[in-house]
Amino acid sequence: MPPLFPTTAILQDAFPSQVSSARPVPAPSKPPKSTCISPSRRFSAWSAVDDVRSKAGVLSSEAQKEIAKASSAAQAKTGQIELYSTKYYAACTFGGSIACGLTHTAVTPLDLVKCRRQVDPKMYRGNVEAWGKIGRAEGMRGIFTGWAPTFFGYSAQGAFKYGGYEFFKKFYSDLAGEDAAYRYKTALYLTASASAELIADVALCPFEAVKVRMQTTIPPFASSTFSGISVITGKEGTAGFETIVEAIYGQMPKKKSEYGKGVQTGVSFAGGYLAGILCAIVSHPADVMVSKLNANRQPGEAFGGATSRIYKDIGFSGLWNGLILRIVMVGTLTSFQWGIYDSFKVFMGLPTTGGAAPPPKQTANL
Repeated sequence: MPPLFPTTAILQDAFPSQVSSARPVPAPSKPPKSTCISPSRRFSAWSAVDDVRSKAGVLSSEAQKEIAKASSAAQAKTGQIELYSTKYYAACTFGGSIACGLTHTAVTPLDLVKCRRQVDPKMYRGNVEAWGKIGRAEGMRGIFTGWAPTFFGYSAQGAFKYGGYEFFKKFYSDLAGEDAAYRYKTALYLTASASAELIADVALCPFEAVKVRMQTTIPPFASSTFSGISVITGKEGTAGFETIVEAIYGQMPKKKSEYGKGVQTGVSFAGGYLAGILCAIVSHPADVMVSKLNANRQPGEAFGGATSRIYKDIGFSGLWNGLILRIVMVGTLTSFQWGIYDSFKVFMGLPTTGGAAPPPKQTANL
């Protein structure tokens, strides 16, 4: 009986190209080109930002390494600085001079407008308008009118203020004794600050008088700092920061000693800004009166008579003219001063300012 289905040989003979026991392996083909755009080309702005960020990180780390090298070299050259030694006071004095001199000089344009608006509130309607008018009339030099007496005066003030504060803080602590110094540390800080500020302001006074008169007389009454002092003498003759820092550390979860120098410097910056705001509010009426006295005091007029005459002209509300601008200026100045001062102390291997002092050790009763 013949087979019902065709055999394999018959099928191979009938369909040689369709049926084969050994199929050839196809050659690998090249993958088609992708039409997608790479993320770096599609988002070129993002790529540029990431590139800048990475480069900034590299520069920052390199800068930190260089600062660390310079700090080590400076500490090796000066040797170990003991707290409250002559070297310590010298370092604090120099750091204070840098902190105050540079920051006050940098904000001379703000101070110029502030003083002129205190003397004549109608002179300018705003700071931008004031700088525009001064710049068009006198150029960039006019915008920085009074920078030289500002630099010399506040460098001297910073030296005596910060160096003197460290000195008087130790001096009064030794007088009071360890236990009383700890219990009344806020009063001690204020007394040390006031003592240092008294000497610092005496050093500042002649330069401040020249600066205010340069800024409030158009054109300026003198061409240089020391010529201005000669003109004036020829005519007229010859704490709060540490308490705020302690309060900030009191609200933080860890002790000051457990934070790095970067965080400690940041706390100094914040405490300085808050202290500067309080200082600006408390001292603003006197600052307005000083500006008025230096601009409007008559030759030979007594201090009391001039003060009384000016107060009658401006009234109580006039003593607060320009307060917002001064808060911004003094707050910024104070924060940068303390930030620079404590950064310099860290650079020299010294501890930052502020932070709660440990209580005196209690001796057991025998």
